[in-house]
Amino acid sequence: MVKLARWNDGGEVRSGFIHEDRAYRLPAGQTANDLLEAGLDETLATADRVIGAASSAPLSAVVLLAPLVPATLRDFVAFEEHVEGMRISIDGAPGVMEEWYQAPTFYFSNPHTIRATGEEIPIPAGCSQLDFETEVAAVVGRVPGSSGSNLSAAQAQQHIFGYTVFNDWSARDLQRREMKVSLGPCKGKDFAGTLGPWIVTADEFAHRHDSDGFLALRMSVDVNGSRVGEDLLSNMGWPFAELVAYASQDSRVLPGDVLGSGTCGSGCLAELWGRLGDQAPPPLQTGDSVSMTVEGIGAITNTVGTRREASTLVRARPRQRLPRSYDGAAAARG
Repeated sequence: MVKLARWNDGGEVRSGFIHEDRAYRLPAGQTANDLLEAGLDETLATADRVIGAASSAPLSAVVLLAPLVPATLRDFVAFEEHVEGMRISIDGAPGVMEEWYQAPTFYFSNPHTIRATGEEIPIPAGCSQLDFETEVAAVVGRVPGSSGSNLSAAQAQQHIFGYTVFNDWSARDLQRREMKVSLGPCKGKDFAGTLGPWIVTADEFAHRHDSDGFLALRMSVDVNGSRVGEDLLSNMGWPFAELVAYASQDSRVLPGDVLGSGTCGSGCLAELWGRLGDQAPPPLQTGDSVSMTVEGIGAITNTVGTRREASTLVRARPRQRLPRSYDGAAAARG
């Protein structure tokens, strides 16, 4: 199994492959993102060379980092069960809106606040309802001769370099206010997301796709060692190839782009709050540990840190609306 990873090795960031509990370094200066640019076939050939000849260290001796530096981060909402539970939680309405079935929906998240397994996740200012979201993410690699635009599902499948576990951390109270403006989420999401522990290359799952392209991988999430939710990745409404193809329409997907599946059924607290009508289990608190495991990929674990005490809301300034014929330049001249 080829696992592409990044790690801190004595204060130096290195990229390479994890094989049988050892970390094999790429040549100095070569990064995981370089391999995404090279494409899957070249990466598999590189893995054979590196694992056969490069120096290595015990996995226990290195500190894993996020397995890539994302170029962009799109997060879909592809699980019907999750949408159903969240709609109850947010709107108090049963069922799933018809628009969800018509086409995949995603938002762009923040690639600059990606964290690694093992890192502490601070609670953002103003948040009292910290939550997690259990997801799988597809990572895009280069396909020679392809622009990454207007792809068919079959073409998009070739652009999927590999898969990693994704925790889309969520400040539910901040998110709830933002979504009432019919835009967002923004500060309810952009403070942290965990990717890891590595990228497992797509060829490892080729035999696991069903006839419709879905992967029946088991997913689970535990808080402080107790199971909170579990699902199958194949319960998505669209296989990953169709999500990548949709993202590429009248746009482009490029090496280093990350596309999240969205939260699996029972994969977050807010969904359970909606179904139960009560905040049980309660929002995450400082010191809580959240662990997510996906069959065939691995596990990520993070501990919740302290809350940043600050006031970040900036109220709009009530101002008299001026007529559209108003000459601001003339008024400034007096």
